Amino acid sequence: MAITEDRVEETATLADLLQRVEALETQQAKQVKKKNKMTIIAWGGQLDRIWPTTILATTAAASGMEASVFFTFWGLFAIVKPGVRITGDNWMQKMMSVMNPGSAQKAKLSHYQFMGAGPAMFKKLADDQNVAKPDELIGLAKELGVKLIPCQMTMDLLGLKREDLLDGLEEPIGAATAIREMREAAIPLFI
Repeated sequence: MAITEDRVEETATLADLLQRVEALETQQAKQVKKKNKMTIIAWGGQLDRIWPTTILATTAAASGMEASVFFTFWGLFAIVKPGVRITGDNWMQKMMSVMNPGSAQKAKLSHYQFMGAGPAMFKKLADDQNVAKPDELIGLAKELGVKLIPCQMTMDLLGLKREDLLDGLEEPIGAATAIREMREAAIPLFI
């Protein structure tokens, strides 16, 4: 009888192990595979947010990583064409566009404005140190294959049209697609 009981116990243990292996395999199949990729959510339109965003994105691309930047809310103004000023269909959208400088070239600092001289001082320091400015880095990002992606919902909210944005951008996407971009990325950032 001992032999039969041992075999039953051994069979139960083997069945338990097989069940555990199957559960682990099922769980592993559901996991998202991370890519050699950096995805940045750019929500701030200030110079001191646009600059690190563009530096990190271009550095990632130059290092062989896939890189994408999702521009939403105030960050969207970094990719507005320099000549575009007043946008929107109603007075609220038009007021929002007037309150924002538009384009990376006209971005202001979040701190140390020095009565408007802060951005010029930063750009002068960048020139002295041979550091590319954000508008130059956006151009470089496009050349390096960084996906520069506008937020469709923010465009609708602020009354921005595709022709108001820089040429060479990806098609606008929504939050669900942006989350998928971040989920696949080995390095997701929110700047």
